[in-house]
Amino acid sequence: MNPTRNEDGAGGHTTPGQPKKPNMFGLLIAGLIITFIFNLVAAKMAAGNKLQVEYGQFIQMIETGLVRQVQIDDQQIAFTLKEGLDQNTLREILRLPEDMEGPGERRLLNGQVYYTGLLEDPALTERLLKNSVAFSKPIIQPNPIRDFISGWIFPLLIFYGIYFFIMRKFSGLGGMGGMMNLGKSKAKFYGMEKNTGVSFNDVAGQDEAKESLVELVDFLHNPEKYRQIGARQPKGALLVGPPGTGKTLLAKAVAGEAKVPFFSLSGSEFVEMFVGVGASRVRDLFAEAAKHAPCIVFIDEIDAIGKSRDSQMGGNDEREQTLNQLLSEMDGFDSSRGILILAATNRPEILDKALLRPGRFDRRIIVEKPDLPGREAILAVHAGKIPLGAGVDLNEISRSTSGATGADLANMVNEAALRAVRMGRSEVLQEDLMEAVEIVVAGKEKKDRVLSPREKRMVAFHEVGHALVSALQKNAQPIRKITIVPRTMGSLGYTMQTPDEERYLMTRSELLAQICTLLAGRAAEELEFGEASTGASNDIERATKLARNMVTQYGMSEKFGMMGLESLSSQYLDGRSVFTASDASNAAVDVEISRIINQCHGQALELLRANREKLVSLAEYLCIRETINGVQFMEKLAS
Repeated sequence: MNPTRNEDGAGGHTTPGQPKKPNMFGLLIAGLIITFIFNLVAAKMAAGNKLQVEYGQFIQMIETGLVRQVQIDDQQIAFTLKEGLDQNTLREILRLPEDMEGPGERRLLNGQVYYTGLLEDPALTERLLKNSVAFSKPIIQPNPIRDFISGWIFPLLIFYGIYFFIMRKFSGLGGMGGMMNLGKSKAKFYGMEKNTGVSFNDVAGQDEAKESLVELVDFLHNPEKYRQIGARQPKGALLVGPPGTGKTLLAKAVAGEAKVPFFSLSGSEFVEMFVGVGASRVRDLFAEAAKHAPCIVFIDEIDAIGKSRDSQMGGNDEREQTLNQLLSEMDGFDSSRGILILAATNRPEILDKALLRPGRFDRRIIVEKPDLPGREAILAVHAGKIPLGAGVDLNEISRSTSGATGADLANMVNEAALRAVRMGRSEVLQEDLMEAVEIVVAGKEKKDRVLSPREKRMVAFHEVGHALVSALQKNAQPIRKITIVPRTMGSLGYTMQTPDEERYLMTRSELLAQICTLLAGRAAEELEFGEASTGASNDIERATKLARNMVTQYGMSEKFGMMGLESLSSQYLDGRSVFTASDASNAAVDVEISRIINQCHGQALELLRANREKLVSLAEYLCIRETINGVQFMEKLAS
């Protein structure tokens, strides 16, 4: 099927977003109405400057010597009065009230233009000559063509110019297309000639997601083999996952592999302040997609228009109309024509149930954070674009970046390349990559921050306390690096631990060992200096969160057992917990968390007391060196 062929079979190509011609007939009618009102107002204003009198009053004014000048045209006689005239006589002729005073009287008696109707009066000229009144006909005679141009054509041109200027400013696109295109789709269009430039080779670490999408690509290429068995192409696929995991990249890769036109836009581009505009854009988008079928339509951040509808006050009518139109369009189009709808979100829990039902988004494809092999594959993709040194070990980097997304890894590789340039090298070394990891995790080194000897010693004992307790426990993670060099993200030092293998499950003893390691920094301060510092605030926060999860979610509490007390909200964003039990249970949870924290803190103190000499020697060694790696730490511990 020709993707540039219209529905009626006639050849043609219409680029999405190209402005349609405005309705000129409607524009002309509007201009005529405005011009008519303009002429009517102008006539009333002109008439408001004159005062009409009876013809008999006009003759009386001439006979009494009040008139100064007369101008006679084809329909009326206009005249003005002399200065210093007899006001009482004028009052009597015009029949004005005797007590009339103020601005109204001054306007009538000084400089007022009067007019009266033109009658057949052969004696008028003689009266004017007899009373020495200057009179004449207009020098400029009426011209119907000139009056028509000045009264109708010229105002229309002014109206058109104002309209053109306002629409240009409103749309920022020039011409009259702005207002007329308010309901046009804003989708970015990548056609056959200008494709996305992305293929599945550019996507790594998401093998399961790619496997689900490869079938959709194959359906676009070979629809007949699926139709023979009665299979139908899924109408839509929803990509769900945390930010930075490559949902948009996957959608572009699908279009790049399928070699079909690709429409890409964000859900927020449907939402406008005018009710009905978003629905119009949805209709326009699907109309353009039908013209270019087979094609792929990708809506990023679909939660902007796909939020669940409710009957609560303060609902967004524009968003709900847009969603209703999207649901209607997805029901109405024929998937056999090769139109595939892809959407991405990191908040699937807030999407409307009607949007997620089969027949609309038939597949939900989870795009999770990559595991250890996935991180190594992603690093290989990005590192393949830069020159690497001979000793670069991407496996070691991937083990040091547990929990990182594809976007994080791409940023780390770029930071490593920037560091290599700063160091004057033409290739990226292992140290560049490791420093890039630390920059993303903890920030850059603050070389201008100088700690006092006491603070430096306190930070050293704090960090060695973490490392020593971790090394003394069976279930703890191995140490990779210890440093007391301040970083820009607020840390005065840190201890880096990297697991030997990727872990998906944690036992109760392993979680308690993590809490114990986190609290060991505070325990070392108390043991050596006899008091606590503010340096353990982040450790306490993380330890409390782990202990709370043990009690409320993991069923690892002696008091509550396997009772679930919290549920996760925004799983792919901040993972916020929502407490689902009573207030009494909430207070009891706090008591249980405090018990676990105190128990682990006591265990950390016992381990450090039993190894006090090792603690002191390692801390003094760290004060001198400032940064040591895991091998140096273990050698010093064993000596």
